[in-house]
Amino acid sequence: MSVPLFNLASNLTVSRLCFGTMTFGEQNTLAQSFRLLDEAFDAGINFFDSAEMYPVPQRAETQGRSEEYVGRWLKDRKISRDRVVLATKVTGPSGQMTWIRGGPNCLDASNIYEAIDNSLLRMQTDYIDLYQIHWPDRYVPMFGETEYDPNRQYTSVSIDEQLEALSRFVNAGKIRYFGLSNETPYGLMKFIQIAEKVARYPKIISLQNSYSLLCRTFDSAMAECCHHERINLLAYSPLAMGILSGKYFSPDGGPTDARLNLFKGRYSEGESRYNLSNNIIKAATREYLNIAKKYGFHPVPFAIAFVLRHPLVASAVFGATKSWQLQEVLSACKINLTSEIIEEINQIHSRFPNPCP
Repeated sequence: MSVPLFNLASNLTVSRLCFGTMTFGEQNTLAQSFRLLDEAFDAGINFFDSAEMYPVPQRAETQGRSEEYVGRWLKDRKISRDRVVLATKVTGPSGQMTWIRGGPNCLDASNIYEAIDNSLLRMQTDYIDLYQIHWPDRYVPMFGETEYDPNRQYTSVSIDEQLEALSRFVNAGKIRYFGLSNETPYGLMKFIQIAEKVARYPKIISLQNSYSLLCRTFDSAMAECCHHERINLLAYSPLAMGILSGKYFSPDGGPTDARLNLFKGRYSEGESRYNLSNNIIKAATREYLNIAKKYGFHPVPFAIAFVLRHPLVASAVFGATKSWQLQEVLSACKINLTSEIIEEINQIHSRFPNPCP
């Protein structure tokens, strides 16, 4: 069965499943990555997402490998560039990743220029279909934080400067479209407002934020913004970092090579957001797993089918380190969740709202 397609923008048609490559170069070798990319492409997936900081957990020794592996695959397989949609991201301010432009400290023009040029080189391509700001160049509560603290705001690069820098590459044909990631309703609307004032500035076509049975924060203010501004969601972490697969609920705690086991103590962002010791997360997940079992669904395609049914979701961004995991994800396209099932899901959500924000 071929994966359905979605028109994300004029002349940009993407598969409704997007292969996220953040395990390439860490959990997956080059050969393993090639095999997974082959299988995904043969199944009808044409949309591949990466980032300059990948793979994760991030390390200086591996930074950029995910982009590199995708680029080497395209060249090795001699795939026509117009048959795939490549998305990648520029790293936002971070005091930790000192190997990426000294932090990076900000997203000023020079940082954006350097990031784009290096991504183009690693991916061995003349252009990037969708270029995204990985997270904002300003303080926002994210990656598990939920409350805004005005005292944490710091001096940040203006949105005008960011858009001006991006426009240079759009006008040069090196970026086709522009999107945001891990954004807030305020940030999205400010980017839209400023871009509308200057004709050369790129317009936002997508938002890549987390969305899953365990994280539906998008459905509040952000959904309204996206609906009225005609921006679609690229929903990442539809399995809540694998928790919704149910694999961590086995008596032995799940496979040793599962991400939250393999990198335990080394992946603070993931572990804080997807905390397996959190009783609310465990209780909510068990309830969702029970619904899947009740209706005869495997939990993986069940969870992803829930994401795909959202009217504002263009594509679900998933990860897979093994062929059988990819096949489970692909089968989500066959599932139709009835109104009765959705009602049961919503009842659980009302009791356990967004335990993995």
